Amino acid sequence: MKPETKPPVRRIIVDFQKLNDEILELLVSKYPYGYNSSDIIRFKNAVGEWVECAEVRTDDTIYLVKVSKRLENAMSDYEEDEDEAYY
Repeated sequence: MKPETKPPVRRIIVDFQKLNDEILELLVSKYPYGYNSSDIIRFKNAVGEWVECAEVRTDDTIYLVKVSKRLENAMSDYEEDEDEAYY
């Protein structure tokens, strides 16, 4: 009998403009107080530019979300919206 093999994990780089609520919720859950330099993954893309990303995972996907000031603002806004929903 063959051992059970898991399907490969997808790896997706996500830019701020393509960020959906599911990924934003994952980010806010993983980094409720924001992220710091030790949370950032840094690598060169295909054209040799440095890219900085924060990583979040689901069962079948690893998302690398490009870090920017707009991402920090979106996470903060999302967290505020979630807090207001409970009142």
